Amino acid sequence: MKLLEHTIRHVEEVVFDARGDIASRFKAFAIPKGSLGRLEELATIYASIKGAVTCEIRHKKIFTMAGDHGVVAEGVSVFPQQVTEQMVQNFMAGGAAINVLARHVGARVIVVDCGVAVHLEAKQPLKIKKIGLGTRNMANGPAMYREEAIRSLEAGIELIEEEMKEGLDIVGTGDMGIGNTTPSSAILAVLGKLDVDTATGRGTGLDDDTLQRKIAVIKRAIAVNRPNTDDPIDVLSKVGGYEIGGIAGLCLGAARHHVPVVLDGFISTAGALIACAIEPKVSNYLIASHVSAERGHRIMLRLLNKSPILDLNMRLGEGTGAALGIGIVESAVKLLNEMATFHDAGVSDPYKGASPM
Repeated sequence: MKLLEHTIRHVEEVVFDARGDIASRFKAFAIPKGSLGRLEELATIYASIKGAVTCEIRHKKIFTMAGDHGVVAEGVSVFPQQVTEQMVQNFMAGGAAINVLARHVGARVIVVDCGVAVHLEAKQPLKIKKIGLGTRNMANGPAMYREEAIRSLEAGIELIEEEMKEGLDIVGTGDMGIGNTTPSSAILAVLGKLDVDTATGRGTGLDDDTLQRKIAVIKRAIAVNRPNTDDPIDVLSKVGGYEIGGIAGLCLGAARHHVPVVLDGFISTAGALIACAIEPKVSNYLIASHVSAERGHRIMLRLLNKSPILDLNMRLGEGTGAALGIGIVESAVKLLNEMATFHDAGVSDPYKGASPM
């Protein structure tokens, strides 16, 4: 708890382009005013978080957080639970979609066992931060004890602290956990004060009957556990997941060190909801990479006041959307730092008159 409390106390407010220096820099570039659209916004967010107009992105790391869920016993997923561990092995072998996209953008993938239901050996690129062998079945009682929820948050913070030693300029969040859209939907329903039917989607492709079962299971979990909407740690412990808590911890830890976080999809944003409920100042450190095809994700982003960079109808998770988002954010930052001004390029500046040739 001490690490969590220390981290929360040291999250500082971010004011975007407080002195107007970034806007002035873009205005001086040899381009029509505002012609880079949201790339200017992304560069402004990044530079403001870093506290420097001149900045760069070198150390790009995507954390794929893995954990299992006892609620899978209720038949809420088309995939069996052992797929979580199998996909972790695929991540480690470099054959998953996140590995391909991370290589494309020059990011390192760090796979984290937050609560896979089997014991795994720690070896690169896998880190062990296991809180338990999967959460308990939230339809019958709390998914985890409060102490475990805090431990999951601190596991994410620890990852940031460890990686800061080697350099960390931007973080991407990702997830792996069969059944984890169920706790994510529950978190959205509770924190967003929504009907479960509105918050719940088809996950990995449920048919109508299984979707209705999933909705019923979530309603039962909320009724049984009565999570306290004013206590995000209670919500996490009652209806959350170890990897979701880990992602929330990543958001808190990164914000504490002024490191921007590029969120992936539905599960990652559930973690972000928890983090921002714990400390609202975290919100300005977060960038939404894309909007997932999962039903509740748009609602999550509205709650966080985030506009996604991309809308590609994706719903894979793993950090795939975050990888694409990191590539675009890096492009924006390079434009901020490497473009020529009207004066440098010898181009007439329509806003100031002709530049000397």
